[in-house]
Amino acid sequence: MTLTTRRRFLTNLSLAPAAAGLIMGLPRPARAAEISLKFGNNLPLSHPLNIRAAEAAERIARDSNGRVEVKIFPNNQLGGDTDMLSQVRSGGIDIFNAGTLVIATLAPVSAITGVGFAFNTYDQVWQAVDGPLGNLIRAGFAKVGLHTFEKMWDNGFRQITTSTRPIASAADLSGLKIRVPVSPMGIALFKALGATPASLQFSEVYSALQTKVVDAQENPLAIVQTAKLYEVQKFCSNTNHSWDGYHFVFNGRSWRNLPDDVKAIVSRAFNEAGLQQREDVRKLNENLQGELTSKGLAFNSAKSDSFQAKLRESGFYKEWQERFGAEAWTLLEGTAGKLA
Repeated sequence: MTLTTRRRFLTNLSLAPAAAGLIMGLPRPARAAEISLKFGNNLPLSHPLNIRAAEAAERIARDSNGRVEVKIFPNNQLGGDTDMLSQVRSGGIDIFNAGTLVIATLAPVSAITGVGFAFNTYDQVWQAVDGPLGNLIRAGFAKVGLHTFEKMWDNGFRQITTSTRPIASAADLSGLKIRVPVSPMGIALFKALGATPASLQFSEVYSALQTKVVDAQENPLAIVQTAKLYEVQKFCSNTNHSWDGYHFVFNGRSWRNLPDDVKAIVSRAFNEAGLQQREDVRKLNENLQGELTSKGLAFNSAKSDSFQAKLRESGFYKEWQERFGAEAWTLLEGTAGKLA
């Protein structure tokens, strides 16, 4: 996507009525679409996920000759993560982009890709989630009634921002009040590192940082930028402590009721858009440090050795190896390397 196209796209989105959701696609035919799909997410319109999801919706409308429309509800319009997860299970919405840690409340094995300091490179990540480990995770979603598209979308490697001090080693996390997603993995990781984690929905993060309910949070740089967290944080430590991605999950009953040709159209559009979004996030993260520095964030590097040593010492890796089971852990270490 060129910069001019991206700016034009975002300008068009800003003119759409927020409360009603965004109906993406070609100009509407005289008759209404036969199938209307509702997609909710927690991300701002400017995030690459919403840009590529809108393109996927346009392709679905075109390839289905107007039979299918996708209504996109961004930026927590339909509630926080746990609210939308409940809605996609009940059929209140059709599609939700579930973060790996959030959806682990339903399919615990999905959190395995967020194990602290497991992956060092994107090559390792994509080998894992596009291969046998990803298949094992998707089978876990099927057991709880959710269909999952084959290609995960990228959220990025997570970094720590704080209002109090930079984080260079595990010792700097001692007693730090840090927001983590609503997930057992996030809480366990930062407790093992000596911090004081608070589990909050993403919709609450900005205000919690602003009012000092917490002093820190951890998210990929794209989230720090698009959610304007730099306005309420001073330091950003490049910890790369875990990788986070999005599973696009579809209500199982709604999915089964779609005609086979529509299933093929929807799957192809979201999978191909996901591959494009991965590249968007990679390029975005290459330039974001400079942009965020200009907005007042002070960056520092952190070495993983002290964090990994702390996790091994606390028994974190052993505990989660037992939780995930031998098969899943073996698949993880097959791409990430030895952890426990």
